[in-house]
Amino acid sequence: MQFLDILLLAPDAAKELEFFDIKLINTEDFLSLLVRFSLNLIVVTAIVIGLYAKTSKRKDFYFSFLAVSMVIFLLCFLLASVKIELGFALGLFAVFGIIRYRTDAIPIKEMTYLFVVIGISVINALANKKVSYAELITTNLLIVVGLYILEKILNLRQEISYRIVYEKIENVQAGKEEELLSDLRLRTGKNIKRFEIERIDFLRDVAYIYIFFDANGIKKH
Repeated sequence: MQFLDILLLAPDAAKELEFFDIKLINTEDFLSLLVRFSLNLIVVTAIVIGLYAKTSKRKDFYFSFLAVSMVIFLLCFLLASVKIELGFALGLFAVFGIIRYRTDAIPIKEMTYLFVVIGISVINALANKKVSYAELITTNLLIVVGLYILEKILNLRQEISYRIVYEKIENVQAGKEEELLSDLRLRTGKNIKRFEIERIDFLRDVAYIYIFFDANGIKKH
């Protein structure tokens, strides 16, 4: 209660409070953080839930998009006024590189959305005082509208995808792509356009495969 009383009744006194030579609060920067973080979270959520989720069944990316966006925003916002040495910057990129090379291949559309949420987070975090909130909000809206046009008006939709467990492990070999695709179409009754092998479990002799097909890709018998 005493801390809140200080903030409400004596903001100038609160600015002077320090803890280990660090200001306890900088009201202007703190409010800017809350406003920009809220704006960024609203925009990214609208893109992920409002646009991406309606054209993709890959729910495993929802968490990644939102988490990456929040971390990138806070990282850029808090380090914007800090002089980063070259060694630290190179080390940061090296960590990102290690994480990238240790993950599974990301589909092109998911990679594009990942780039979009990272770009939006960086813009919202690093926009300086020369950029008004009207310009910042307009920039975010232009990105959202642009994605909406690509998804809805131009009908550039990603195929519907399902993750299946496939037991005929002998077909999951190099040179047998056509046999595997034909067998998947026969078993599922869907006009599968392509597939991606997620991983192979040799202990159980099964493969985990993502199949991709159009919304109206069910075969008619």
